[in-house]
Amino acid sequence: MPEEAVERLRAEIDDLHASRARLVNAADADRRALERQLHDGAQQQLVAIAVNLQLAGALCETDPASARALLDEIGRDARDALEELRRLAAEVYPPLLDASGLVVALRSAGADAGIVTHVEADALPTGRLELATTVYYCCLEALRNAARHAGPEAKATVSIRIDHDALVFEIVDDGCGFTDRQPSEGGLRRMGDRVAASGGELEIKSGSGHGTSVLGRLPLTT
Repeated sequence: MPEEAVERLRAEIDDLHASRARLVNAADADRRALERQLHDGAQQQLVAIAVNLQLAGALCETDPASARALLDEIGRDARDALEELRRLAAEVYPPLLDASGLVVALRSAGADAGIVTHVEADALPTGRLELATTVYYCCLEALRNAARHAGPEAKATVSIRIDHDALVFEIVDDGCGFTDRQPSEGGLRRMGDRVAASGGELEIKSGSGHGTSVLGRLPLTT
């Protein structure tokens, strides 16, 4: 094998190792963030509910009206805590992906991200949940990025199709875009790492005033 080809292969292997290391580090960071959110959010809400329940019990005989008002407040707090736990659970793994499929999960992701999203998808191969999961999280990163940076009036289109032996997904927004001088960090880098770990390729195109396009290809054969 020519020396140039050997060096190129070594560079590709080094890049793959680096991307997998970044994925591991990102997963650890996500777990730490989840722990903080549980501690600062739902856990504190449940502690407050427990304290207020004790107080409501003490008031039942001496001040029934205040006890009823406090119980109403406890009910609202319990619903808020439940909603927070549901949101955190969806961050770990979206239940809609299993229950309703990739298209429905992506529509929900666009709504949650806060950007108007149109989803177009071919029939996807069955029994390839790992591919659907990769596509979902890449699209979610792209939609969140668009919601943050594309502008308040921006819209996004997600298209998913089969192209020969590859699953192709594309996220296009009509926002303000960014210049090539901006580094591909954060969510954009994480998308690239996810796709590389699945043996695929990711291409990101953007220009100031011309929106952003994220195109990924995942092999259907391994």
